[in-house]
Amino acid sequence: MDKKQKLGAQIATLLREQNMSQRELAARVGATEAAISKYIKGEREPRAEILANIATVLKTTSEALLGMDEGIKTPFGTVKALCARAAADMSQEEKNDLIMTILQATKEKEL
Repeated sequence: MDKKQKLGAQIATLLREQNMSQRELAARVGATEAAISKYIKGEREPRAEILANIATVLKTTSEALLGMDEGIKTPFGTVKALCARAAADMSQEEKNDLIMTILQATKEKEL
């Protein structure tokens, strides 16, 4: 499987998991339904801006979609990237809960 096919398979999997149609994804990321279909089939690779929008809508990272999420070299890696992407969709209560969870995990790790 080449890079475009892996990306397409990952998008298709996330669409199924989130019960989202290609049409809905296209509308939310600013692409045509035909373009989304070509990404999923591995016939075309999205521009960086569209890839980032797809990742945001599917609540993941561009790196994860591309199979490169192991390359994130931060203490919380993917968690940090996902938080940055999802922050706009989170309520203040959800943000506070997330912060408390991370602080607790950090505290437990230090013990």
